[in-house]
Amino acid sequence: MKLMTSDIIKTENLTKKFDNFTAVDNVSFTVKQGEIFGFLGPNGAGKTTTIKMLTTLLNPTDGFAEVVGFNIIKQKDEVRKKIGIVFQEPALDNELTGRENLDFHARMYGLDKKNRKTRINQVLKLVDLVNKKDEYVNNYSGGMKRRLEIARGLMHHPTVLFLDEPTLGLDAQTRRAIWEYIKKMNRDEGTTIFLTTHYMDEADYLCKRIGIIDQGKILVIDTTENLKNSVGNDVITLSCDDLEILIIRIQKEPWIKNIKMYGSSLTLGVEKGEEKIPVIIEIAQSLGLKIKSISVRKPTLDDVFLSFTGKNIRIEEPEPVYKKIARRRLLGR
Repeated sequence: MKLMTSDIIKTENLTKKFDNFTAVDNVSFTVKQGEIFGFLGPNGAGKTTTIKMLTTLLNPTDGFAEVVGFNIIKQKDEVRKKIGIVFQEPALDNELTGRENLDFHARMYGLDKKNRKTRINQVLKLVDLVNKKDEYVNNYSGGMKRRLEIARGLMHHPTVLFLDEPTLGLDAQTRRAIWEYIKKMNRDEGTTIFLTTHYMDEADYLCKRIGIIDQGKILVIDTTENLKNSVGNDVITLSCDDLEILIIRIQKEPWIKNIKMYGSSLTLGVEKGEEKIPVIIEIAQSLGLKIKSISVRKPTLDDVFLSFTGKNIRIEEPEPVYKKIARRRLLGR
């Protein structure tokens, strides 16, 4: 089985089980050459497990996948030569300088001295770390370390770069800077990027196409624009003293594209939302209900996720470093 020219990644019914737990459940999708493809989902959804299979770190329990035309099981070495990876967990040597980290990585991929020097300068310039190249990584900020890891992943000119939660735990300003570097390397290097994230704004800003995954299953794959339009051109959020009665009545209206109740609020996907607000208030009044609050806005990927899963994305902050150290000591590793 061979990929079409434009398909850099292809999976068919890719599955990974750990004993009785299914982490990835019959996942099928393709990634086009040169695109930034987003895998959006909460922690524990199966994003990292999928990346580990595609990068040959885990063998699938079932199914099929090719990366750059190579089978992830039968042609592991060929796959590894064509990809770069930036893991969730930091993987830099803090006792080396930024330049030394890049040089070591380049040696592992067999780059000669001349090409190593040229490429190190190129990737340092790409992520704006030229002035920090001779500083020890131990003195880098979190954002600088993340940028260096991205640079390291690009050292050997990978066809596909896998970024697993690249801005997890970073502040908003640093996250935005990382986004700009990701877009720049996609544009300047022509690198296809497979990005996992549970940040909605990150997926919306970086990716033209995303797949939403939850509990190991892909729920939908489409462009961000189409996904937001599927919710409605506008989103009305309201609360009243009896949402269930209002839902029974309002769902009969032909202009309702999408309706979801979350907690004490109701969200409606509609067209021309400002025109529909007076209509909704009139319907509520006819039922003897009082609208407590009502607002209209453009749909976001949060609305898309809520629409497909019936819940908001579950965001968990990374475990603090001191807790990681204590746990590892307790376990003797």
